[in-house]
Formats: sequence, C-alpha cells, structure tokens
Amino acid sequence: QMEVGWLVSHKEDISTLFLHQTPDANSQFSSVRKVRGDGNCFYRGFCFALMESLLHNSRGLQRFKDKIIESGKILCSAGFDEDAFIHHLNTVINVVEQCQASDQEDTLRQLFNDSMTSDSVVQYLRLLTSAHLQNNATFFCNFVESPNLRAYCRQEVETMAMECDHVDILALTEALDICIHIVSMEGDEEHLAHHTIPEGADPSLHLLFQTSHYNILYPRPQQ
Repeated sequence: QMEVGWLVSHKEDISTLFLHQTPDANSQFSSVRKVRGDGNCFYRGFCFALMESLLHNSRGLQRFKDKIIESGKILCSAGFDEDAFIHHLNTVINVVEQCQASDQEDTLRQLFNDSMTSDSVVQYLRLLTSAHLQNNATFFCNFVESPNLRAYCRQEVETMAMECDHVDILALTEALDICIHIVSMEGDEEHLAHHTIPEGADPSLHLLFQTSHYNILYPRPQQ
C-alpha cells in the first residue's frame, strides 16, 4: 500500500510486488518504487526514474536540462502557443535545478509527491509527446487507431489521466533521446517479457508494466 496522498513511494524490496515467488523477477531486480495508478503513471514514473538515474551526475543533469529547454521548440513547431506550455516547461526546469542544488533522492521524491509540481511535469511530457507525434505524423499515423492524428493527440495524449499507449512511449523516448527498458508481466507471473525502446540501446531506466500500470524497477547490481 502506498502512503496516503503520495504519488511516488519509497523504494521497496521486489518481493512486495509479487503475490507468488517469481524467480525471473527476483533474480534480475532488487527493488521497486510504486507509482500511483491515476492514468499518469507512465509519464510520472518515466521522469522520476530518469532524473533519479542522473542524480550524482552533474553533467547528465545539465544535458537533460538543456534538452528540456530546447524541447520548447518542438512544441512551437507543432503549433502550440508558448503561453500554453511555458509554465509546465519552467516547472520541469525548476525540478532539474533543485536536483542540481541537492542531488538527494529525498529532494526528488518530495518534488514528485507535490501534486501541483508533479502533475505539471506530467502535463509537459504529455504535450511534448503530442508535439513529437504531430511533427512526425507521416510515420506515427500508421500506428494510431484514429483517422485524425491531431484528434488522437488532443484526446488521448494531452489529456491528463489518459493511459499511455506504446506509440506515445516511442514518441517521448525519441523526443528526449532516452532508452528505456519495459518489463511486461501479463497473467503468468512466472515469465516476464522484456522490451527495450529503442532496440539495441543501453537503457537509462527500467519500468514494470503490469495490468495497465507502470512502476519503477531497479536491477540487481551486476556480479
């Protein structure tokens, strides 16, 4: 159970996640961090895990900050009015700057458990995902079950609490040039399916997908 009112939990032992012993999971992962299941769990978990991976890496945090600042151009080129996203963009930059000033996990967790800050970060990632989809419509329209990509983006991507689809994940990872590892567990807990996006790259973060929900995974250190 997550703490009342919290959006991202403390790190827990991997055994707390599974009803049964799952040798595959227990051998590969040591811990899990649960994310509230409110329809925003992918975006929230993605950004938390990414920024957590950059703590104690001042150069990496600065690169991410620069990329976020530059990403405003992606939204403008997709036709978004700067007034519609500048607040959310500045929120993400502010979160990065607070992590640069205090590279502590507690600082990051406090920021992501402040609902106004956390939801603003999620909203920006949703807008960025939408912009990347629209800027690359010729490619992505083949993967969207909607006759109108703009309508899909407005209804399914930009709207808070709408669950994230695979095409949205692909768009966001492309927009930020981030590789992620998604472990999928559907039905049979004995076996896990592994998806690296994009394929062949070295993932910066690990997420568990289970019954339409995402949590953050932590691999065991390599022996």
